[in-house]
Parts: sequence; C-alpha cells; structure tokens
Amino acid sequence: MHVKLLDDRVVERAKARGLDVLVYAPHFSRLPDIRARAREHTDDDLLVVPAREVFTGPWHDRKHVLAVGLSDPVPDFITLDAAIAECDRQGAAVLVPHPDLLSVSLGLDDVRRFRERIDGVERYNAKCLPWQNEAMGRVVRETSMPAFGSSYAHLHSTVGEAWTAFETSIDDESALVRALRTGAPRRVMRRSGVGHRLRGVAEFTHLGHENTWGKVDRLLLSGMEPTHPDHIAYRGRFDDVSVYRR
Repeated sequence: MHVKLLDDRVVERAKARGLDVLVYAPHFSRLPDIRARAREHTDDDLLVVPAREVFTGPWHDRKHVLAVGLSDPVPDFITLDAAIAECDRQGAAVLVPHPDLLSVSLGLDDVRRFRERIDGVERYNAKCLPWQNEAMGRVVRETSMPAFGSSYAHLHSTVGEAWTAFETSIDDESALVRALRTGAPRRVMRRSGVGHRLRGVAEFTHLGHENTWGKVDRLLLSGMEPTHPDHIAYRGRFDDVSVYRR
C-alpha cells in the first residue's frame, strides 16, 4: 500500500514476496483506467485494489491524499478540504502518504486538523530516507493515528520492500476499506539490510524525474491531462474548488 506501476513483473514480484494485496495508485491516471488495470492483474493469488493518490493544492505546495474505495473520479489540484470532503461523500478511506516529506505532504498540523476524517498515516515508506521515515514515525506517535507502511514502488525492484500486515483477511476492496476505516489491528513491516537500503536510495533518486519542470508544464499548462480538474471528464463538477482556475 501502495505501488505506482503495475504489470506482470510487479505481480510476479509481489507473489514472490508473499503479498496478498496490492493497492495500485499511479500518478495522473483516472479512476476508471486504474480500475480496469487492477482487474486485469487480479487473480486467485493476488488482489489488486484501485486507488487514487490525489494531488491537492498547487504544484509548488501540493499535499498528497491516498483515497482507497472511491466510486467516482476525483481530479488532482483541488483544495485539500474539497478532496477530503469528496472522499467522505463516497465512503472512501482517507490515508496520509509520506507525512512531512518535502513540499508534497500533509504535515503534523494538517493531520491534527483533519484527524477525525483521516483513517491512517504512513509510518514507513521504502522510497524515503531514514531520517524522513523517522519524521513520519513522529507524526504517527504524536497523533496516535493508525499506521500503515508501503513500498511506494515506482520501480519494480521496490515491490515488497515494505508492507502492512492486517490481522483480518482482506478478500476484496470493501474489506480493505473497512479495515482501514475501523482502525483494524495491523503491523507495519519492512525488509532490512544493504539491499533494502540500496533499493530505497534508487527509489528516492527517482523523485528528480517526478519533479521536473517539463513534467509540470506538460501536466498543468496543457489543461488536458486526465486528472486535471478542467478535463471534460469531470463535467465542471470541481470548477469551484480547483486551484488552477481559468
């Protein structure tokens, strides 16, 4: 919980690592497309749950929200309040990935503000460096929120480097949403050793690719990317909460 890429190699590696469920939430992809790809790679041994990591706020100060259990599409670059309210409306679980990471995350004050509407905070992220994971741990401890861990894999090699072990069975998407929203008992697990650290460093360096201006220009200024709030697919529903009004 969660991965950014999904193909046969990801599925093979997840099974080899003993995982039963993957949460798939790629950047800048619309929910119907995510759901279709998740169905394609789900089988009797691995459940792939579709999700959205919504980029709230403007690009330079975006705060990521991981929504699991959405029934209707939600765009990026709307206000944080609007994104959480939409998750509430749809009964989706609201999770905080990589808290306090650079300028892309909810911080301690945000988690405290929305604690009644947040279902979990990430405790360990395989993409992050040790001191960043320590900062995440402080947010979890100081808010007493249910924790989760993830590989946050953008690279095949990172799948299964960190995971969340629930004490209850997760047989379908609704079971996962229910476990998250009720604070079901779980443990945050991760691998260790030199290989784990090297794979984490490789993931972290991938941040440079994610944050280039060329990508920002393509995503924001074209106005036609799948998750831009101006996209025709949203039928103007989010015009009043978009942070990039035209």
